[in-house]
Amino acid sequence: MSRSPLPHGTASAAEAALLAWRPEFPILSRSTYLVSHSLGAMPKAVSAHLEEYARQWAERGVRAWGEGWWTLPVEVGDGVGRIIGAPAGSVVMHQNVSVAQSVILSCFDLSGRRNKIVYEDLNFPSVMYVYEAHRALGARIVTVPSDDGMTVPLERFLRTIDEETLLVPLSHVIFRSGFAQDVPAIVRRAHEVGALVVADLYQSAGTVPIDVSAWDVDFATGGSVKWLCGGPGAGYLYVAPRLWDSLRPRLTGWMAHEHPFAFETGAITYATDATRFLHGTPAVPALFAARAGQDIVGRIGVDAIRRKSVRQVQLLMDHARARGLTTRTPDDPDRRGGMAILDVPNGEAVTRELIRREIVVDHRPGAGIRYSPHFYTTDEEILHAIDQTREILDSGAYRAHVQSGGTGF
Repeated sequence: MSRSPLPHGTASAAEAALLAWRPEFPILSRSTYLVSHSLGAMPKAVSAHLEEYARQWAERGVRAWGEGWWTLPVEVGDGVGRIIGAPAGSVVMHQNVSVAQSVILSCFDLSGRRNKIVYEDLNFPSVMYVYEAHRALGARIVTVPSDDGMTVPLERFLRTIDEETLLVPLSHVIFRSGFAQDVPAIVRRAHEVGALVVADLYQSAGTVPIDVSAWDVDFATGGSVKWLCGGPGAGYLYVAPRLWDSLRPRLTGWMAHEHPFAFETGAITYATDATRFLHGTPAVPALFAARAGQDIVGRIGVDAIRRKSVRQVQLLMDHARARGLTTRTPDDPDRRGGMAILDVPNGEAVTRELIRREIVVDHRPGAGIRYSPHFYTTDEEILHAIDQTREILDSGAYRAHVQSGGTGF
């Protein structure tokens, strides 16, 4: 097991520079915020960005579309692209991952022999729902089972991908455990047999270095909600430029048209660039808000965030074990993302009590309590959260709760 290279409370100069961003996140002054895997802390600048949106609407009215609003899905997408290693103009913004993956799926005919969809059985349920809903159109869904509910055997995954596989919509980092999959290896296998990979980066982008170009990923999706600290409503879709000419999404709209303001009737003439993967009018306020966190993550750099994250996740796991708590996250830092999961009895009730104490975490059934330090987290906050978890478990109120079979305490 790797160990923290720094004793707790001792920050390197590089980590001190990251902690200097703490004043930019108001919630950190009143909470121990360890839930960036679910909703990143809001940067102060979001308020200014939304005020600018309101000012433009109030002062410019409909003219604002031609003065920047219309191009936001690509401009904000470029900000994401710089973080995930995508070339300029290859990322467009959508509402969420479900929409983005539905756009991808709408490009393909599922009635032929190559109609197999392969993904891990630990995939995020919302992604599963998209593909399961297409069984009626011919999709054959094959899931790769996990033996431990935490990891996905790579060789098993690779064996499942064959010449009848169309798409492999995998999660880079598993939401239930923080396990990081070997995306480049899966891409290589998929391409050997003519399949395409859809990498969901939601639980990795912003805390794990990613290079979709170097990985040769076909598609990537994710959102600004979590590690990018951009809030909801700003999902993203990357499509490798080599695929643009060959794909014609059925889930489409006027933003995907080559000449949207010509208001041509009949079948769509697709744009020749990545905007062909857009659809209707974008969620402009969400795109304004997303830029604040994106800017900070971009300025810090994911490599610096990752170095601190690896150390602090290990600190969290080591301290949890020292306090007699069970972890459900891989020990190997190369095989995990930015969060750690603790499996405690009655975890949902413990989570509610932690939140009441202003220690903000969350709980997922079949996984446990999820804790996630980010670049703005101190070592003291991590130790405090674990100590409080132990204190709750040892409390008389908790023991009475267990004995009574109650749902809260």
